[in-house]
Amino acid sequence: MAYKIQKSKIDWYIITEVINKRMKGEYTQEDVAIHLNLSTGFIGQVESPSSRAKYNNQHLNELAKLFKCSPRDFLPENPL
Repeated sequence: MAYKIQKSKIDWYIITEVINKRMKGEYTQEDVAIHLNLSTGFIGQVESPSSRAKYNNQHLNELAKLFKCSPRDFLPENPL
């Protein structure tokens, strides 16, 4: 039986917020990868539903610097 990889609702919420901010600011996956000192492939994996990869708190803090926002802006106002 194949193991199905799933990201949690909170993971997807955060990833979606990052994608939205990335696209609004016209940043590419490569731009984000360079800012985080990660590979473009990792950013692609984070944004892919078939990978376990996700952002950690340090990533969110650095992304907030890039997007000139608060790290809290990536989180939902209420629990999911």
